[in-house]
Amino acid sequence: MIKQEILNKIKPGAEVKVFEVVKDKDRERSSIFRGRVLARKHGSEAGATFTVRATVAGVGVEKVYPIRSPLINKVEVISSPKKIHRSKLYYLRTLSAKKAKRKFDAIAA
Repeated sequence: MIKQEILNKIKPGAEVKVFEVVKDKDRERSSIFRGRVLARKHGSEAGATFTVRATVAGVGVEKVYPIRSPLINKVEVISSPKKIHRSKLYYLRTLSAKKAKRKFDAIAA
């Protein structure tokens, strides 16, 4: 279960590390997924989720995490921009990694 203070920091544009449990056949292992939050949906109700996007080996990968999932060990918020005025950042899907980084650097400055 994710703590409430962390949930308040998970917002669009934040860079996060999600520590999740992955089940491989008969064993479990821990995996880290680091990326930028594109969207947060349904507030903090039972079906609430957040979408994280990262580029892995040159390919864009998105994962949708339920906030009440028992498979999430913890979430670390690395950075959280203050001047994002959109609730969904789906336009980042079409930008290259270089352009997206430049856009967030301009917002942070």
